[in-house]
Amino acid sequence: MRIGLPAEIKNHEYRVGLTPASVRELCLHGHSVLVQSGAGAGIGLTDAQYLAVGATLATDAAQVFDQTEMVVKVKEPQPHECALLRPGQILYTYLHLAPDPAQTAALVKSGAVCIAYETITGPGGGLPLLAPMSEVAGRMAVQAGAAHLEKSKGGMGVLLGGVPGVPASHVVIIGAGVVGSHALQVAVGMGARVTVLDKNVDRLRQLDLVFGNRISTVYSSAHSLEEAVLDAELVIGGVLVPGAAAPKLVTRAMVARMKKGAVVVDVAIDQGGCFETSHATTHADPTYVVDGVVHYCVANMPGAVARTSTFALNNATIAHALALADKGWKQALRDNIHLRHGLNVANGHVTYEAVAQDLGYAYVSADTLLG
Repeated sequence: MRIGLPAEIKNHEYRVGLTPASVRELCLHGHSVLVQSGAGAGIGLTDAQYLAVGATLATDAAQVFDQTEMVVKVKEPQPHECALLRPGQILYTYLHLAPDPAQTAALVKSGAVCIAYETITGPGGGLPLLAPMSEVAGRMAVQAGAAHLEKSKGGMGVLLGGVPGVPASHVVIIGAGVVGSHALQVAVGMGARVTVLDKNVDRLRQLDLVFGNRISTVYSSAHSLEEAVLDAELVIGGVLVPGAAAPKLVTRAMVARMKKGAVVVDVAIDQGGCFETSHATTHADPTYVVDGVVHYCVANMPGAVARTSTFALNNATIAHALALADKGWKQALRDNIHLRHGLNVANGHVTYEAVAQDLGYAYVSADTLLG
C-alpha cells in the first residue's frame, strides 16, 4: 500500500503521525511511504532520517494526499486537507467529530474511510490510542494551571504547593480516568491539596489505596461538584464519553461564583469541553477570562511537548497502521472488532453511533459496510 505522511498544520502542532522507526516497519512489510518534506522537523526528525529507512519525499501536502492510499496524521484534517481526500482513501488520525459538525460534513462529502484513534478500543477495555495523549495532557494540565495561577498571567497569584506557614492551593480534578489519574500524580507531587471526583466508586477506591490521605476522593454529584469547584484555585476537567460530546458538568453559574483569579483547564475541549464557558483556544493564545476565572482550553495540549507525544503516540498507533496496510481496511476491520470501533465515517456515511446521534446523521454501522 502507498502510505502518506503530511506535515501537521494546526497552530503550534509539531507532532508527526509516523516516526522514522514506524516508517521502517511499514517498509519492511512491503509498503511504500511518501513523507512531506519537513514533516518531522519541529521535533528534530530530519528528511535524511526518513530517507534512510526507505521513505520517499514529497514537496507538499497535496502531493501526499494525491499519491497515496492511506494518510496517517495526528490531528483532525483542516478544511483544505478535507478537500484533498477522495472516495475510498483511508484517513487514520484523531478526529473528535462530535463537537465539530463542519469537519464531519466535509469528511462525509469526501467519501473517504476515516478511522479515529480516539474511539479504537482495547482488549482489556479502555481507549489505548487515546491513552498516551491523555497521560500527557493530564500531566500538562497541572503545569499549565500552576503557571496561569501566577499574577502576571491573570491568576490570583498563588503557588500551587504553598510554602511553610502558607496553605497549599486546592486542585479539583473532575474525572478519575487516565487524564485525572495523571493530573493528580503531578498535583500531589507539587504539594497541592487535591480532590478527585468521579461516579465510579471502585475507581475512587483504587486511587485511595494508592494515595491514601494525600488526596480526597469524592463521589461526583451536582452538590459535591459545586462545593468542590467553588473552593478550588485550580479545576481540571478530564471527563470523557467515548466519541460523544463531553457533558457540561460545570455550569456558567458555577463559574461566576468561583474565586476570582482561579484557573480552569478543560482537557475535554477536544470533545467540546466539560465547562459550559469553554471554547477551544490555541497555544498561541491559550487563555481567556470569564467572570474573573482564567480558562485554559488548548485543543492540542500534547503538541506543546511534541517529541515526547509523538513517540508515545506511535507506540500505540503503529500496530493498527500495519494491519490496515497489510490487509486493507475492510479485512482489517473484519478481523479486529477493536479497530472496527475506530471507523467514524466511511463512503459518505457516519459509522459511529454517538457522532450520528450528536450531529443528526443517520447511523450506518461498520458491520453493514463490511458485509
